[in-house]
Amino acid sequence: MIPRTVRSWQPRTEGFRRGSTRVTAPTSSEPASSAPGDAARLSGGAIGTGDLVFFVVAAAAPLTVMAGVAPIAIGMAGEAAPLGYLLSGLLLAVFAAGFTAMSRFVRNAGAFYAYIGRGLGRPAGAGAAYVALVAYNAIEVGLLAAFGRFTESGFEDLTGVRVAWWIWATTGLLAIGVLGYLRVTLSARILGVALVLEVLVLFVFAAGVLAHGGGPQGLDFGTLSPTGLGEPGVGGMFVLAIGAFIGFEATAIYAEEARRPERTVPRATYVAVAFLALFYTFTVWMIINAYGSDRARAVASGDGGADMVFSATERFAGAWAADSMHVLIITSAFAATLAFHNGAARYFYALGREGLLPAGLGTVSPRTRAPAVAVLTQSAVALAVIAATLTGGADPYSVTFLWSSGTGILGVMLLQALAALAVYGFFRRDRRGVPSWRVVAAPLLACAGLAVMIVLVCADLDLLTGASRGVNVALIAPLPLVFVGGVGVALRIRRRAPEAYERLTTVDADRA
Repeated sequence: MIPRTVRSWQPRTEGFRRGSTRVTAPTSSEPASSAPGDAARLSGGAIGTGDLVFFVVAAAAPLTVMAGVAPIAIGMAGEAAPLGYLLSGLLLAVFAAGFTAMSRFVRNAGAFYAYIGRGLGRPAGAGAAYVALVAYNAIEVGLLAAFGRFTESGFEDLTGVRVAWWIWATTGLLAIGVLGYLRVTLSARILGVALVLEVLVLFVFAAGVLAHGGGPQGLDFGTLSPTGLGEPGVGGMFVLAIGAFIGFEATAIYAEEARRPERTVPRATYVAVAFLALFYTFTVWMIINAYGSDRARAVASGDGGADMVFSATERFAGAWAADSMHVLIITSAFAATLAFHNGAARYFYALGREGLLPAGLGTVSPRTRAPAVAVLTQSAVALAVIAATLTGGADPYSVTFLWSSGTGILGVMLLQALAALAVYGFFRRDRRGVPSWRVVAAPLLACAGLAVMIVLVCADLDLLTGASRGVNVALIAPLPLVFVGGVGVALRIRRRAPEAYERLTTVDADRA
């Protein structure tokens, strides 16, 4: 299935024009990277390592994950949950070793598209591009709906006044659209503040548990033992644990806007993965200790599971901390939505710039250097989904958020597995001075591990979505369909415009 916007599009045979600048075709067997003209160039050198870390860790929404998802993981796996988050982080650290090695040579706002295209071939890259669009859009619109629901509930609790979720979601989308249109550094600052606050409140909770010497059983280090990994429910727990890291790979999306991306992107990626793995493991361990290892699983599986973290925070850190957490989970959802909105918009931008979507998407604002048309397009997509949720009478959390999260998480995991394989393909003939463990052993091991995780996600998707088998199949189906559609688009370009085909995946930030 080829997207409608692409089906009516005809390949350009005279080269890509951006204002007065044409991107000329490379002549070598492996095309040299070409730089876009000023009309298509993002704000180069605008963001540093800290900004990138804020973008990707905020996208993971640590407070939302810990307060809203971790209790479900504890209910499934009990004492094994902390180790599940740690092992998931280790797997993604192995993936990051190869992923960041390739980031020195490929810097493109359509990160997965460019990586997979350069490592596995342009048709695979085009297929991955459309999968990335679907996945990032699915996650963003789901988070936006969740933000609307969280804000509706929180505002009513604080004021007694009920304002419908869709009003909050639309207002949030308007703010996100404006921020996306402005300079990327402003978004980074806002994400930084939101992230610090949500992490801080979880540290306050953890400090309270430590200050009390733990819960009824004290501090139980037995919960970090691997013996619990053989218990039933561990597979479902890994589905949630690996999903908690979704977004960290977006460091590569901002390579064109980063200062010294050959250093900034790898550094930010490692910092993000390490922080999330250690933070999640420690926080889940504290949640279990707050209730005692014997009781935590029962609480998480029961009626009190949804309030498990809030109740423990009130008990160990005070009502003010629990109230703050209720407010900050709203800002957590907003920050994550903003981060994924920016990421999805940059995929629209990259594919418009390279001719896989209408060319207008590949332009930037002359004043802010933001991908203005792509941001507006992304906002329109999100607004359409919110409208469909409202008119269809669907629940914004249990349907829009959970269902779209299933599609999005699985899509990103598929892209990660393909990207790991692409790293091996890219360095197979020429390692370019990079150690073999980073470009052979690490990517192949990561690909195998991610493949296992993908099987677990597909088998236990109902644990995430709460939907029937038929619905889950429908949630998965768009991913292979759009991948095949993308491959078809690339093959069509190769047949009708060979020079344009040779330029696919080669547009790069010209700051090596």
